[in-house]
Amino acid sequence: MSFFNIVRGACARIVRDARYVRIEADRIEDYARALAPALATTPLALDPALHYVDPETDPEGTAAFVLTLDSVNFGSGWFPDIVGPTASGYGAVAGRLAQHFREDGPIPADRLATVTPQDALDLFGFNPANPAAVELAELYALALSDLGGFVLDNHDGRFLELVNAADGSAERLATILWRMPLFEDSPFYKRAQITAADLALSGITAFTDLGRLTAFADNLLPHVLRHDGVLTYAPELAERIDRGDFLPPGSREETELRAAAVHAVELLSAALGVPAVLIDRVLWHRGQQPEYRAKPRHRTKTAYY
Repeated sequence: MSFFNIVRGACARIVRDARYVRIEADRIEDYARALAPALATTPLALDPALHYVDPETDPEGTAAFVLTLDSVNFGSGWFPDIVGPTASGYGAVAGRLAQHFREDGPIPADRLATVTPQDALDLFGFNPANPAAVELAELYALALSDLGGFVLDNHDGRFLELVNAADGSAERLATILWRMPLFEDSPFYKRAQITAADLALSGITAFTDLGRLTAFADNLLPHVLRHDGVLTYAPELAERIDRGDFLPPGSREETELRAAAVHAVELLSAALGVPAVLIDRVLWHRGQQPEYRAKPRHRTKTAYY
């Protein structure tokens, strides 16, 4: 069975047995129709203002940027305490990394392999007096050093060689990446999948099976789907989220939230006849709007999103 179908099957089973999160199946068709116009207007490229993207003259640097960024594409559980409750933590991290690449060039694999928590604090402009920032920087240092060591040991220090090792398959890329511990996010593999999508959006490669990706299981998709009436949370779970309580990583509630978002996107994908990855991108952009940012999402301290 394909990796993508394993993810889909696991999410369907979690939803079937869920106690805390319900998909409102009777909302799917109407919601799909409401989303349809955005499919034509949602950007299908990385924002060059926020990312280092130069596939024509610097494909190695572009590959290094995407892989470096997605190695630390997590932290939503910490971001409200670092950048504030309504600011984009992803935007802050991506923007600082892009600035570094533009001003100082890509970070070589051998340098990544030796990154320290203090280096991560400096790179991303985190306040060293903020305990949440220090905690996240420690994980970022681990993720960056894992990536640097992996690229050195397996791909001669060349990021583009890692991309090319996937031989045009997003599935193969995901199976390469999950050999690093902080990518091994069973059964969702969010960051391994989103890295493939981001590499394609950067313009340095194409994957023949990109349309088979699932939605990327994080805390933004269930948040958007909840407030749009597609997901309903049990009252006790809704209250915990609205208070800003932390949900333990891997807990039943947290796992159901992620699985329900992935499975709801599968239903929307079937209703619209478009790949789940496109619907994920529409929902992600929808979630950047102020009315969604003003409301609390679920918070989990995890290296997976």
